[in-house]
Amino acid sequence: MNFALFGRTVTDPMLPYLKELILRLEELNGSTWIYQPFFRHLEGRISFLKQPVLFQERSDLQGKVDFLCTIGGDGTILDAVVLTGNSGIPIIGINMGKLGFLSSISKDEIIPALEGILAGSYTLEERTLLHLRSPGDLFNEFPYALNDLTISKSDLQTMLTIRAYINDEFLNSYWADGLIVSTPTGSTAYSLSCTGPIVVPGSENFVITPIASHNLTVRPIVIRDDARIRIVVDRNGEDYFVAMDSRKTKVASNQELIITKAGFPVRLVRLPERHFFKTIREKLNWGLDVRN
Repeated sequence: MNFALFGRTVTDPMLPYLKELILRLEELNGSTWIYQPFFRHLEGRISFLKQPVLFQERSDLQGKVDFLCTIGGDGTILDAVVLTGNSGIPIIGINMGKLGFLSSISKDEIIPALEGILAGSYTLEERTLLHLRSPGDLFNEFPYALNDLTISKSDLQTMLTIRAYINDEFLNSYWADGLIVSTPTGSTAYSLSCTGPIVVPGSENFVITPIASHNLTVRPIVIRDDARIRIVVDRNGEDYFVAMDSRKTKVASNQELIITKAGFPVRLVRLPERHFFKTIREKLNWGLDVRN
């Protein structure tokens, strides 16, 4: 069985856990693959019994790796989605940060979790992605997002006027600092901080949430995920920003953005004791009441 490791950086407190993980992977009848920029952080700090296979792109992994382990936090998982793409490679999120909403395996649970996965004691959750079609292919070969697509202004003064259509039916003109289109996975991220609802994964919905709307009657709305969302930003010739998860680019005004459900999901490994409702209670303190 082949495991790949992906991360962005390595701190000294992470090293004992990484050494333990790599040692266990080297004992398996398979190869350990490591993202090349991540490997540079490990060189000289961890001794390898076997030479790992280094990779840089999605094409290096497809058909060769059984699991991709992300080392970091939820942002690391969002970056890893670009690498797994439509390959179907399951992602194991190992949390080395604080919240770890998606990366649910804590650093103290790495080896027991790995043993459980090797024994087949896990399930695969398929998470929906957003797909953006836009002039000039704004995000090149990967116009997809696991959490959300965000439209935001490029300065501190002027609000945006954002016209949104659902299946070519006019929805609303938002006068706001921006707009978020989120998946159920992303409903607990930026959208939630802008008063959007929590949506259970697998519920086949998208959420459209305004950012600092200047109209008090405008609220987030939940729509079916088979809808076609068309957005036009009136900016009087000025640019604005579009972000897909952690990637961001500048866009010229009055360009149409078409957002739909992607034709493939991301697969996340979930251990038996991990459940969505338990996660939002523990990680977000959802429903916390001292009287209980």
